[in-house]
Amino acid sequence: MAVSDLEDYDVYSHLSDEELLQIAVERSLADIHRPPGSDQITSSSSSSSAPAAPAVLATPTQTNPNPRQRHDPPRNLYYVPPLQPPPSDPPEVPNCANPPTALSQFLYKGFKREVSPLQALIMNGDAEALMDLVRCRSSSLTDPDDEGWIALHEAAFYGQIQCVQILVRAHPDSVNKCNLKNQTALPLAAERGNVSCVDFLLKHGADPNIANKDQETPLFTACQHLKVAIVDLLLKSGAQVNRCCSQGLSALHEACRHGCLELCRLLLEAGASLQTKNIYGIQPFFTAAQHGHVDVIHLLVKNGADINGQAGDGASPLYEACKNGHVSAVEALLSLRADTNRSTKSGLLPLHVAVQNNHIRIVSLLIPVTSSVRVQRSGISPLHIAAERNRDDIMELLIKSGFNVNAKLSEDRSMMYEDRRSTPLYFSIYNGNLEAAEMLLEAGADPNLDIFNPLLIAVRLGWMDMTMLLLRYGADVNAQISTQPSSFPSAFLLNMECLPMLKLLLDHGCDARPCFDCPYGHKPHPTATESRRPSENMQLNRHEPARRQIQFCEAVSSTSFYRVTGPIISMLLDYVSHVRLCSRLLEVLDSHSGWAPIKLKARKEQKQH
Repeated sequence: MAVSDLEDYDVYSHLSDEELLQIAVERSLADIHRPPGSDQITSSSSSSSAPAAPAVLATPTQTNPNPRQRHDPPRNLYYVPPLQPPPSDPPEVPNCANPPTALSQFLYKGFKREVSPLQALIMNGDAEALMDLVRCRSSSLTDPDDEGWIALHEAAFYGQIQCVQILVRAHPDSVNKCNLKNQTALPLAAERGNVSCVDFLLKHGADPNIANKDQETPLFTACQHLKVAIVDLLLKSGAQVNRCCSQGLSALHEACRHGCLELCRLLLEAGASLQTKNIYGIQPFFTAAQHGHVDVIHLLVKNGADINGQAGDGASPLYEACKNGHVSAVEALLSLRADTNRSTKSGLLPLHVAVQNNHIRIVSLLIPVTSSVRVQRSGISPLHIAAERNRDDIMELLIKSGFNVNAKLSEDRSMMYEDRRSTPLYFSIYNGNLEAAEMLLEAGADPNLDIFNPLLIAVRLGWMDMTMLLLRYGADVNAQISTQPSSFPSAFLLNMECLPMLKLLLDHGCDARPCFDCPYGHKPHPTATESRRPSENMQLNRHEPARRQIQFCEAVSSTSFYRVTGPIISMLLDYVSHVRLCSRLLEVLDSHSGWAPIKLKARKEQKQH
């Protein structure tokens, strides 16, 4: 910049920086609103005591998108028009086809503060007004704001190349000055894709390897925002291609995340490492598979990527592609002979996670190439997951493919559930999935393998259809609840107040005789104590002491069944003979005048036998 461009203006020497800035902004606004043809009038009538600011650059400046109306009141020398409040909705991301306004650019920046006159000047790209401030050596150009931004940061962020050129030439030592986030002007320009600004800054001493507080370099930022031309400039200017951020991510990680083939090529040609791992042990190839970028997968493999490189939790690239449902990526990895039997640290295979996330097409691809031995060793069958997640279509596919419908969870996996469930059938019944349960039973599932018989779940919840289905396939109607021992079938205890359910159980062989085998007979009974319903206690605690065996008379006389005790006893008597009612049952029947015939019914049965 010529020395004459920076001459001191004596006429302004008595003014403060703030007043100088206001004059510059006023001139900028006056230029914007000058009527057509007024240049010559102004030129001939201007005072000779104050030299006019020279036109530093020929490129036209950006005008205010919201010019004031002609009927606005006149402005005095120091008047700065107030800014309109920002809109409630965030502005659209700027693009080249629709250049952003100064205000929308500022809002995009994301700061919740008022726009200063200097910021407004730079946002409008008014190089002439900025030059006035440079000539007057205003300290406002290098004084940081509350976020540590100086004028050069603003100019670089908004892509005002003329302003960047003026500021760098006037203050060359500011090119690497950082804001409070440790950002120089370079990454701010790189983030917004301001190629000309980046090029100029690099040619005038900008360091391409100064990282922000998150250890993100300008190269990382450019890759993060897919700025290919800027990445090329940075690499040619000495940017460290393998520098990582605080999360351990390299520029190549970011390029792979976005699936930008051109960026990946640039970085690889510059020596980007394929072995770099982030804090989770994830390599760039893993990231490409994770996001399903097939072209990038093939490019990285050609450059020596480890196709089976696992993350810290043991997940492989194939596992991650299966989890996220990227069919094309899975097909590509399988064609490259990715290991389908490599498990995570939790023992899960790609097939497991594909079932879990309902990706049936991927499941069909994995079934033929997954080892049944490895599935068994994992301690959980894909059928368990399909049943738990109600993936009926996948369950049907797995059954047709020969997966064992009676596979049991390993002990450590079973212990993750309070009821110690172990079979796929239990999961389906617990979910109330009648179609899945029928599918499993038709395929040979045994309904009596779990610690808590699935029939008891159906009975307690009153699911008649499910109960009939299980009884039809041989469920043990006299099964006991291990956590609540009783002298009679546990199914009675769970839902005998539902008389249709009680009759269904009795019709299928549920033994009613133990209900009347009371050890106390006509002797006094112990004081009844209310306890939790067994349905609330279907969990196994091996360290809990054994519970006392509950008697039928004790259960049926509790407040839970009080209103239906008589009908329950009456129905049970229809399925037994030669029984005696204990003193407690007689006491309960005596408490309701309408239940007297039930006592007579019991005596009649006794006399007949």
